[in-house]
Amino acid sequence: MGQKLAVLDYKPFRVTNRQVLAMAIPMMIASLTTPLVGLVDAFVVGQFGDAALFGGLAAGAVVFDVIFVTFNFLRSGTFGLVAQAFGRSDDPEQQAVFLRAFVVAALSGVFLVLLTPLIAAAGEWLMNAEPAITAAMDIYIRVRLLSAPAALINYAILGYLLGRGETGVALLLQVVLNGVNIALSILLGIYLGWGVAGIAAGTTGAEVATMIAGMLILIWRFRLMPRVSRRQTFDSAAIRCMFHLNGDIIIRSFVLMGAYFIFMRQSAQLGTLTLAANAVLMHFLLFAEYFLGGISSAAQQLVGRAIGARDKTALLRAVRLTAGWGFAIAGFASILAFTLGDYFVYAITTAADVHAEAAFYFPWAVLTAPSGVLAFQMNGVFVGATWSRDMRDTMLLSFGVFITALFTFAQTFGNHGLWAAYHIFLLSRGISLLLLLRRRVRIAFEE
Repeated sequence: MGQKLAVLDYKPFRVTNRQVLAMAIPMMIASLTTPLVGLVDAFVVGQFGDAALFGGLAAGAVVFDVIFVTFNFLRSGTFGLVAQAFGRSDDPEQQAVFLRAFVVAALSGVFLVLLTPLIAAAGEWLMNAEPAITAAMDIYIRVRLLSAPAALINYAILGYLLGRGETGVALLLQVVLNGVNIALSILLGIYLGWGVAGIAAGTTGAEVATMIAGMLILIWRFRLMPRVSRRQTFDSAAIRCMFHLNGDIIIRSFVLMGAYFIFMRQSAQLGTLTLAANAVLMHFLLFAEYFLGGISSAAQQLVGRAIGARDKTALLRAVRLTAGWGFAIAGFASILAFTLGDYFVYAITTAADVHAEAAFYFPWAVLTAPSGVLAFQMNGVFVGATWSRDMRDTMLLSFGVFITALFTFAQTFGNHGLWAAYHIFLLSRGISLLLLLRRRVRIAFEE
């Protein structure tokens, strides 16, 4: 979008390597606990030695992510708008942005809970998997969707904190979320023998605990600040701005998860063993994504702050520094995955056939970090600047490239072709945004 907002206080600032790392490292630590949760979930199911249960967990997680990532605007949109208000030193607007997001999150979460039977049935129909996989997937979706209100409110809380650059508090809440999730998943899944239902219940409990902790922090903080008026909170122009921004982010998120869904659905069509192996390998893709999530968050906050402060020099330096650190971190993540990957696969599953199949396609998963670094860094830049329309359009273009590559390579090369198409998708997302960057910066600072 990049709309022009009223400026309260220009405060140019210098972006340094220390600032980038101060934002990125805590979020990297927090983000790395998320794939750890996925590894623990996979470990719990893997102890049953049943590829169908493993596939059902993976398929259920995909359906859940398709639904919830559609609401990622509650984090990304809040993040960008709060960062810009922070750059303008507009404290009341920061509170108002959060309150708008909170209302949308609570209402949307209740709506999703009411739609649980329909969502479960639609997910099963779309995945079109074997009966044993479908049964496990149904249990996972129905139990985990109970966390919808808490999960969406957590998105809004995290967006507010990150927009202000408060990575320490955000890290604390992510540790609470993932720590409680791991503990409950092991307790309910293994020790009480609930299996897939225990994993889903563990996640639900963790979301609720984190929401309570986050809201207590913000309620205490807001009580010490001047109260923002209801008129400002529900200002019609601000609400229209939020919905325009969020609409573009919803489309982008939906297309992104659509590509992931198609990847997993195509895996299911290649057989239960291939689906289970790709589910294992997807943990390495998520590992790369969450590793780079810290750089994306740093780019988002620093660029949003620079836009709010009308500081072009800070914006360009933020882009350069986050790109440099992104490529360095991607290289490190790939080396680490190549070194320790086999141990992780053994830890995830005890099924020898799944392990052998995953090892065969292992290099494709490990190389997703360098392929995706530009996509994540540029996404942070464009979300922070609220240039959402460009982000939406390039995602649609990249999705078309992905589908073309999928039909070109997957029919001939099977799972190798499927992974090749996903790499092309990652590269297309980053390069297309990079090509638009110079023009968007020029337009933003000519207004």
